[in-house]
Amino acid sequence: MHDDDPEKPVEESGGVSRRDFLKIGGMTAAVPLVTGTRTVQAAGEPVKVYGPGRVPVQLTVNGEKHNLQLEPRVTLLDALRDQLEITGAKRVCDRGECGACTVLLGDKAIYACSVLAIEAQGKPITTVESLMQEGNLHPVQQAFVDNDASQCGFCTPGFVVAAKVFLDQHPNPSAEDIRRGLSGNFCRCGTYHGIQGAIAQVAQKGA
Repeated sequence: MHDDDPEKPVEESGGVSRRDFLKIGGMTAAVPLVTGTRTVQAAGEPVKVYGPGRVPVQLTVNGEKHNLQLEPRVTLLDALRDQLEITGAKRVCDRGECGACTVLLGDKAIYACSVLAIEAQGKPITTVESLMQEGNLHPVQQAFVDNDASQCGFCTPGFVVAAKVFLDQHPNPSAEDIRRGLSGNFCRCGTYHGIQGAIAQVAQKGA
């Protein structure tokens, strides 16, 4: 007689029962959905399980704290745009390839479409909206205007954020440095010459 009853709590080698596995994977409608946070044993270590229902998520965006209720699968980009109505970061490729959704997480430029909102907790998030101070454009933003470095504009917020981070780290870049440093952002309109000129302009003024 084979004991293949999926409802029987047989412990696997990692410490997760078959029933727990089905709950986590959402593979059976007969098992109640996991909500909130709980801990299971996996490979002998305690692992927190979130969702799939909404859980509390606190994000600090542009210096302001926001307490949200989000499903764990919600990306930082979706949280910013759909929950907080902070729409500078654009949803274009939605797969971490174009850079239109670039924001700062701590001091690192990241693709907001490729980071879960729940993973972004505990670090300051900076979007393009915060770069303008007291009605004045950030030098990078002004340089984009001066060099006509945008056409449709969808890629521009991501390029501006990426350019700011790049210049913070490389204040005196060469032309090759600029090409390499901004290679993670894509402009479908092909305004690379203007973008490179904008970055060069800021670097010269800061020299």
